[in-house]
Amino acid sequence: MGRASGDPRLAAVSNVLAVTDGRSLDAVVAANAHSVDERDRALVAELSYGVCRWYRRLDALIGGLLQRPFKARDRDLHMLLLVGAYQLLHSRVPGHAAVSTAVDACRLLGKGWASKLVNGVLRRLQREQAQLEADVDRVPAVRYAQPDWLYEQIVSGWPAQAATILQALQQRPPMVLRVDTARIARADYLAGLAQHGIVARAHATVDSAVVLDRAVAVEQLPDFDRGLVSVQDAGAQLAAAWLDLQPGQCVLDACAAPGGKTLAILQRATGLDVTALDIDAERLQRVAQNLARAEVHADLVVADAALPPAEGWGAGNYARILVDAPCSATGVMRRHPDIRLLRRASDVEALVARQAAILDALWPLLAPRGRLLYVTCSLLPAENARQIDAFVERHADALVAELPIGPGLRAGKGVQLLPGVDDTDGFFYAALIKGASNNA
Repeated sequence: MGRASGDPRLAAVSNVLAVTDGRSLDAVVAANAHSVDERDRALVAELSYGVCRWYRRLDALIGGLLQRPFKARDRDLHMLLLVGAYQLLHSRVPGHAAVSTAVDACRLLGKGWASKLVNGVLRRLQREQAQLEADVDRVPAVRYAQPDWLYEQIVSGWPAQAATILQALQQRPPMVLRVDTARIARADYLAGLAQHGIVARAHATVDSAVVLDRAVAVEQLPDFDRGLVSVQDAGAQLAAAWLDLQPGQCVLDACAAPGGKTLAILQRATGLDVTALDIDAERLQRVAQNLARAEVHADLVVADAALPPAEGWGAGNYARILVDAPCSATGVMRRHPDIRLLRRASDVEALVARQAAILDALWPLLAPRGRLLYVTCSLLPAENARQIDAFVERHADALVAELPIGPGLRAGKGVQLLPGVDDTDGFFYAALIKGASNNA
């Protein structure tokens, strides 16, 4: 599909089509930003992320109104209907405007023949909205716009909390900041935000976190360019705190990109010797940018955490290791709604194996009485509580350190944060100490 028109709705159509072809929404939105006027970029992002967030439900609604599916060459028309439906159901755009702009977009696509069809489908959705929504919502997974496999795993993993989780995953997340409290008190930074007209509040349970009333560009944040503040979910901020860092320690941050946790570690204690590694050289550049902004240093290494070399970073004896493991990312779907379109049930088994390989490879590098903190942004017990149970079974010298529940729930030998509860995304944490045996 061409982008020459610069129409924001067609830009959103192009973005979501790319996601259905397997591309990351963040990457696609960034790459295609030049195709529309700067004034329309916020609208393009809203439509692209919104359609991904509600894709399955919108698809069910539109599918029920079409006499037959579009041919493969007309997938853009189907996607245009989803964009129009999203505007009808989830935006403040007047209904007549949502319909008319979708009809106009048919002509911009060079498919004026579809104008009458698009107009008819969207007007029927507008007229019969209540009944049509009631019909598709009879299937709970459709109501929450989740793939069947993921809906079932959330319900089976968290039966008492499933409704809260599923509802939260459909919400827009708040913008949360981490304040470098070693250099400025959180209360003082909040006062500075107020002077700049930015409404914010202190997070209830994470002492470095500030929750903004609405998202702003980072350029508007006072002292962002000096590293006094970073954009980081409150749940992610617990990593640096729960590592229990002490001045001068040798720390390994495995799977470090994009570097938010690396920077938080370096700002948490003085004199740390930090090695940050990631398998992706391009993503490791984002770590470098994060650290440069705050004028702090870590040794950056392109490497596979599951394959430590005999020398260099793989020689070991780290007092602290952070394993921010590759995972299904099901806990951060509020921020990355394309996950529900990209992730497959078969991915989870491979991710669990990858996580276990990384844990087993890094455990010998931890010094005696050292602390390894395992983190995922997943909601799935297979990647979290069951992963740690299996690890402790394999390693008799792995002792479990109890973490404060804080904003989370006890989950096996760790703590699970749930999306939307106390302004956090969904994270799992478990802390392991290297000891002599499980009875030590």
